[in-house]
Amino acid sequence: MRFDIVTLFPDCFTSILTSGILGKALAKQIAQVNLVNPRDFTTDKHRKVDDEPYGGGVGMLMKPEPIFAAVESLPVLPRREVILMSPQGQTIDQPLLRELTANYHQLVVICGHYEGVDDRVLNLVTREVSLGDFILTGGEIPSMALLNGVVRLLPGTVGKVESLKAESFEEGLLDFPQYTRPANFRGWKVPDVLLSGNHAEIARWRFQQQIERTASRRPDLLEKWQEEREEGSGD
Repeated sequence: MRFDIVTLFPDCFTSILTSGILGKALAKQIAQVNLVNPRDFTTDKHRKVDDEPYGGGVGMLMKPEPIFAAVESLPVLPRREVILMSPQGQTIDQPLLRELTANYHQLVVICGHYEGVDDRVLNLVTREVSLGDFILTGGEIPSMALLNGVVRLLPGTVGKVESLKAESFEEGLLDFPQYTRPANFRGWKVPDVLLSGNHAEIARWRFQQQIERTASRRPDLLEKWQEEREEGSGD
């Protein structure tokens, strides 16, 4: 998959693109990331990418011309999505990451800044995406989250595919608690069932823990999961 990230601050991505699982995936060419700076597409001597909003108001807006020029300089793959990282967009969740992974070969990600972008940029955009109901100084951090979440789902990124299936949100429930050695740490003991070797009992325990943990921490998720199970059983 190809990612084209349109950002005024490409240096922000230096560490994430060379570290950990994401760095290894890029080294193996499972995905390709191309950083594009709209400032490189300005035509004035000051390389101006922002201006005051019409009608007045606080702050500056990113101008449309450099963003359009940056996006239009990119190759167009057959299955492409142009995403604007925006607090007004669709919140990132696991179903969205799965959809993007399965359906697209190219994601063009525009990182807004200042007070946002000129609204005419939306004529380029096929989807707006948000990290959540809060405001950051720019779209770089949300775009990193999107990039990480999509790439880790691509075949070959994670060693054991099964590990992707047994995670929070993948089946609509939070993950079960997990433990490693030592079996007794400062008096906190690993549950006996996990030491029993009885895989059927372990599976039942883990599922029950998922139910209880989701009920405690995210009752909204549990309610949605129960509704979907009831709808499925009625088919």
